[in-house]
Amino acid sequence: MEGTDKHGHNKLKICVSGASETGHCGPNAMEKAKALGREIVSQGAILLTGATTGFPLWAAMGVKEAGGISIGFSPAANEHEHVEVYRLPIDYLDIVIYTGFGYSGRDLLLTRSSDAVLIGCGRIGTVHEFTVAYEDEKPIGILRGEWDMDEVLKNIMDKSNRVNNKILFDDNPARLVKRTIEMVKTSQESDKIMFKGISATPQEVTRKNQ
Repeated sequence: MEGTDKHGHNKLKICVSGASETGHCGPNAMEKAKALGREIVSQGAILLTGATTGFPLWAAMGVKEAGGISIGFSPAANEHEHVEVYRLPIDYLDIVIYTGFGYSGRDLLLTRSSDAVLIGCGRIGTVHEFTVAYEDEKPIGILRGEWDMDEVLKNIMDKSNRVNNKILFDDNPARLVKRTIEMVKTSQESDKIMFKGISATPQEVTRKNQ
């Protein structure tokens, strides 16, 4: 029908990155992760995670409590490897994408598929997902809490000699999601203005600017 949006992928895809082992995260980490998930649904977005345990799984729990959609990117090549070799869950996930690329390759596909990345309590894998998203100039929301990941990431930013102006810090999960999604929408509008009237494709423009 004329005037109807032909694209079905108009929901924002928000990644939640965090530790799979959460012994260092503090007693309130689970509720904060679930609050992120619930607010992602409230804002009309879809959750993406690394299909792992811990903080990302808790976010997926919050999403399902709120009736939302949760997609996991697995390092494994199939469900058997996901469950039996990597020992990862399939609970609270509507779809699992089996990348077959291990953890580091999975991280790249996960962050590249996301419109923004939210980071909570984490470890080295979380740092990797942050640096990939940072290098790609993705909008990133960093949740402050009883953990020190926010300070670790701030230190990396201060010493990186690279600037990404799409970074937010907040200690309130719902507010962080809302602010990050607002930043995504502002960024998307800026991209539309930048490419309006340009005959070259975005890929061609990127190559010219490299």
